[in-house]
Amino acid sequence: MQQIKALIFDVFGTLVDWRTAIAREAEQALAPRGITFDALAFADAWRDQYQPAMEEVRAGRIPFCKLDRLHRRNLDVVLADFGLDRVDETTRQHLNLAWHRLDAWPDVSAGLHTLKPHCRLAPCSNGNISLMVDLARRNDFPWDAILGAEVARDYKPKPTVYLSAADAFDLRPDEVMMVAAHSSDLAAAAEAGLRTAFIARPDEFGPGLGESAATVAVDVSAGSLANLAQQLGTACV
Repeated sequence: MQQIKALIFDVFGTLVDWRTAIAREAEQALAPRGITFDALAFADAWRDQYQPAMEEVRAGRIPFCKLDRLHRRNLDVVLADFGLDRVDETTRQHLNLAWHRLDAWPDVSAGLHTLKPHCRLAPCSNGNISLMVDLARRNDFPWDAILGAEVARDYKPKPTVYLSAADAFDLRPDEVMMVAAHSSDLAAAAEAGLRTAFIARPDEFGPGLGESAATVAVDVSAGSLANLAQQLGTACV
């Protein structure tokens, strides 16, 4: 494998456990108001709105906007679906920023710090820059830059998102490796000319409901970021 000069990362699901944190945040925000509901189902329903909302942008039906705005639109839909229209505006604003307060999987911070001396590191997420900064500060992610959808003004898996990340580092696509827990993300990155690494997150959508193995050809498959660093060895310089 050619030498890799930068690693770019999917964030939701790959680096952070969105499902557990969103369920926790929803419970903390709504339970004190006497609202009883299935918090994990609520988290799943909110996440289910994610791809359809971004497709509105990718297809050109609405202009590009930050993911925070799409999350808020999606939150209003899910609250209505759960019969929670009475939730007030202040609570909605607080709950929408729950995506800025997600917790990392246990291996992530240490793994990123292990990789940092050898490669430039950046998120390549559909999350907006302020969201990525807040997650980095919360979870000690040592980024060299914040890249992804807001820089590209489009959403993955559009090729421009991956290519703009490589261009930001003044690198060829084949000098950049996309790291993700989702085969579809990696397939799109490979189509754009990037190298790819799969990280198993088998519990992302609930116990045993995430991807344990890539369903597409990848350059590296790893069970953790530490394992990824071991496998890359001298390929990452």
